[in-house]
Amino acid sequence: QVQLVESGGGLVQPGGSLRLSCAASGFTFSTSAMSWYRQAPGKERELVARIGLLGSSTNYADSVKGRFAISRDNAKNTVYLQMNSLKPDDTAVYYCTARGTFWGQGTQVTVSS
Repeated sequence: QVQLVESGGGLVQPGGSLRLSCAASGFTFSTSAMSWYRQAPGKERELVARIGLLGSSTNYADSVKGRFAISRDNAKNTVYLQMNSLKPDDTAVYYCTARGTFWGQGTQVTVSS
Protein backbone atom coordinates (compact mmCIF):
# COMPACT_ATOMS: atom_id res chain seq x y z
CA GLN A 1 0.00 0.00 0.00
CA VAL A 2 1.15 3.50 -0.80
CA GLN A 3 2.14 5.57 2.19
CA LEU A 4 3.51 9.08 2.48
CA VAL A 5 4.36 10.11 6.01
CA GLU A 6 5.32 13.71 6.68
CA SER A 7 7.27 14.77 9.73
CA GLY A 8 9.26 17.71 11.02
CA GLY A 9 6.51 20.24 11.51
CA GLY A 10 5.98 22.22 14.66
CA LEU A 11 6.03 25.67 16.20
CA VAL A 12 8.84 28.01 15.21
CA GLN A 13 9.51 31.71 15.67
CA PRO A 14 9.60 34.08 12.70
CA GLY A 15 12.97 33.94 11.04
CA GLY A 16 13.54 30.38 12.17
CA SER A 17 13.96 27.20 10.17
CA LEU A 18 12.35 23.81 9.88
CA ARG A 19 13.09 20.77 7.77
CA LEU A 20 10.16 18.66 6.68
CA SER A 21 10.59 15.05 5.65
CA CYS A 22 8.33 12.75 3.67
CA ALA A 23 8.99 9.03 3.94
CA ALA A 24 7.52 7.15 1.00
CA SER A 25 6.68 3.48 0.56
CA GLY A 26 4.51 1.21 -1.55
CA PHE A 27 5.55 2.49 -4.98
CA THR A 28 8.64 3.07 -7.07
CA PHE A 29 9.86 6.30 -5.56
CA SER A 30 12.67 6.89 -8.04
CA THR A 31 10.24 7.13 -10.99
CA SER A 32 7.84 9.50 -9.23
CA ALA A 33 7.81 13.26 -9.35
CA MET A 34 7.23 14.65 -5.87
CA SER A 35 5.69 17.85 -4.59
CA TRP A 36 4.93 19.76 -1.42
CA TYR A 37 1.61 21.57 -1.05
CA ARG A 38 0.29 23.63 1.80
CA GLN A 39 -3.09 24.86 2.95
CA ALA A 40 -3.86 27.47 5.57
CA PRO A 41 -7.29 28.18 7.08
CA GLY A 42 -9.30 30.38 4.77
CA LYS A 43 -6.79 30.09 1.96
CA GLU A 44 -6.58 28.10 -1.23
CA ARG A 45 -4.33 25.08 -1.47
CA GLU A 46 -0.96 26.16 -2.80
CA LEU A 47 1.79 24.29 -4.61
CA VAL A 48 4.93 25.12 -2.67
CA ALA A 49 7.61 23.13 -4.48
CA ARG A 50 8.08 20.20 -6.81
CA ILE A 51 10.99 18.07 -7.86
CA GLY A 52 11.54 15.83 -10.87
CA LEU A 53 12.52 12.19 -11.04
CA LEU A 54 16.25 12.70 -10.68
CA GLY A 55 16.14 15.78 -8.50
CA SER A 56 17.72 18.11 -11.03
CA SER A 57 14.49 19.87 -11.96
CA THR A 58 12.80 21.94 -9.24
CA ASN A 59 10.08 24.58 -9.12
CA TYR A 60 8.95 26.89 -6.34
CA ALA A 61 6.11 29.22 -5.59
CA ASP A 62 7.20 32.84 -5.79
CA SER A 63 6.31 33.31 -2.14
CA VAL A 64 8.94 30.81 -0.99
CA LYS A 65 11.60 31.15 -3.67
CA GLY A 66 14.99 31.77 -2.13
CA ARG A 67 13.84 30.61 1.30
CA PHE A 68 12.72 27.02 0.75
CA ALA A 69 14.55 24.16 -0.92
CA ILE A 70 13.14 20.81 -2.00
CA SER A 71 15.38 17.79 -2.35
CA ARG A 72 15.11 14.04 -2.59
CA ASP A 73 17.14 11.02 -1.63
CA ASN A 74 16.06 8.14 -3.82
CA ALA A 75 18.14 5.67 -1.84
CA LYS A 76 16.09 6.53 1.26
CA ASN A 77 12.74 7.04 -0.51
CA THR A 78 12.51 10.42 1.15
CA VAL A 79 11.66 13.96 0.06
CA TYR A 80 12.70 16.98 2.10
CA LEU A 81 11.61 20.57 2.33
CA GLN A 82 14.11 22.86 3.99
CA MET A 83 12.35 26.01 5.14
CA ASN A 84 14.41 29.03 6.17
CA SER A 85 13.53 32.59 7.15
CA LEU A 86 10.05 31.48 8.06
CA LYS A 87 7.23 34.01 8.16
CA PRO A 88 3.83 33.90 9.85
CA ASP A 89 2.27 33.58 6.37
CA ASP A 90 4.03 30.23 6.04
CA THR A 91 1.74 28.82 8.71
CA ALA A 92 -0.19 25.95 7.16
CA VAL A 93 -0.57 22.22 6.95
CA TYR A 94 2.08 20.91 4.59
CA TYR A 95 1.38 17.88 2.42
CA CYS A 96 3.68 15.61 0.48
CA THR A 97 2.39 14.29 -2.85
CA ALA A 98 3.62 11.67 -5.30
CA ARG A 99 2.81 11.24 -8.99
CA GLY A 100 0.06 13.81 -8.65
CA THR A 101 -2.22 11.19 -7.09
CA PHE A 102 -0.89 10.10 -3.70
CA TRP A 103 -1.09 12.35 -0.65
CA GLY A 104 0.24 12.20 2.86
CA GLN A 105 -1.72 13.14 5.97
CA GLY A 106 0.08 16.44 6.40
CA THR A 107 2.20 18.06 9.06
CA GLN A 108 1.38 21.33 10.80
CA VAL A 109 3.80 24.23 10.58
CA THR A 110 3.08 27.22 12.80
CA VAL A 111 5.22 30.34 12.64
CA SER A 112 4.52 32.62 15.56
CA SER A 113 6.33 34.73 18.11
